[in-house]
Amino acid sequence: MRFAEQFLFAAQSLRAARVRTLLILLAVAIGTAGVVLLVWLGESGRRYVADQFAALGTNLVIVLPGRTETKGGAPPLLGETARDLTLDDALALQRSDAVRRVAPIVAGSITVTRGNRAREATVLGSTADLLPVRRFELAAGTFLPRGDPRRAGAECVLGRTLQRELFAGAGALGEWVRLGDRRFRVTGILASTGRSLGTDLDEAVVIPVAAAQALFDTEGLFRVLIEATDRGAVPRACRDVERILRQRREGELDVTVITQEAVLATFDGILRTLTFAIAGIAAISLVVAGILIMNVMVIAVAQRRTEVGLLKALGAAPDSIRSLFLWEALLLAVVGAGAGITIAEATSRIAAAFVPALGAGTPGWAAVAAFATALAIGIAFGTAPAARAARLDPVLALARR
Repeated sequence: MRFAEQFLFAAQSLRAARVRTLLILLAVAIGTAGVVLLVWLGESGRRYVADQFAALGTNLVIVLPGRTETKGGAPPLLGETARDLTLDDALALQRSDAVRRVAPIVAGSITVTRGNRAREATVLGSTADLLPVRRFELAAGTFLPRGDPRRAGAECVLGRTLQRELFAGAGALGEWVRLGDRRFRVTGILASTGRSLGTDLDEAVVIPVAAAQALFDTEGLFRVLIEATDRGAVPRACRDVERILRQRREGELDVTVITQEAVLATFDGILRTLTFAIAGIAAISLVVAGILIMNVMVIAVAQRRTEVGLLKALGAAPDSIRSLFLWEALLLAVVGAGAGITIAEATSRIAAAFVPALGAGTPGWAAVAAFATALAIGIAFGTAPAARAARLDPVLALARR
């Protein structure tokens, strides 16, 4: 039998058993869609994390109080160390020619009030350099003034949500708000940026770092953000930061210095590994679909013994019989995988319409890999039934024995 004849014969055989064919196609489609969608979710999560770190700025070096070796593994996030990272430490880092800007940060939460309106807000105490280092944008007004960072000024910059809730749409620039027991004059409004690494900047207020230290009664810094002069200067900036802080701390380096790229690479590796692991687990459903194909085809061979015997009696070679049944398995795998990829693509686009952070469209390589896997499984599990059909004796098959 020629190639086209084998293809048409297999297609007609599948069409004749519509219910059986649809069930197998459904199993293959669900398995393929599951693999592609899980890879899409993993890749979307990885891109989201990368975008979050990119939003922090470029060429960043981050200094955290405490050493990872003495904190049980993870970098300290709350400044719970024997020796604080101070404002003087941060200012000393400007001596390095590999450092362009330094933005010390004090973080906390407090109630912001204006008249009879109040709202809980995140407070970020920093300097004027925080604006370019973190790539913040202003919707109106000006950012924190430049000058001696040790001066506890009374200026503040409000997030969009805070401005809207406290002032009910009225002009906020030049007005006064109260943070705890201190009053601050609004000099600027941050452009709406949403959440960044877990912090909703629309509900944040930025004040001078010295004012934040006085407000929270602390001398320690939450962290220090350092912008290197360029990407190539990041390693040198790290070395200079460690050298300067070691000198200031009597030869002991009790801080953690990390780079933006190192943190991103760590998260990227973890998320990529999880994506492949979850996709591998989901691929088990394709194996189950392959087993279903094999079982159904074994039954089909038993039911079609007379048909196979007649084909052999008419001169069909064993290879031709084997090819006919392999074509059926191949068609089931191809059509089912194609339907699964289509379902996954449509699902991703619908989901992205409601959650834009997910990103519309599944990864092309995931679709190709899932399709190839389904194809390989279909052929692998269809080989044994096809070989069984090819071995049937035509006389016994026609005699129904």
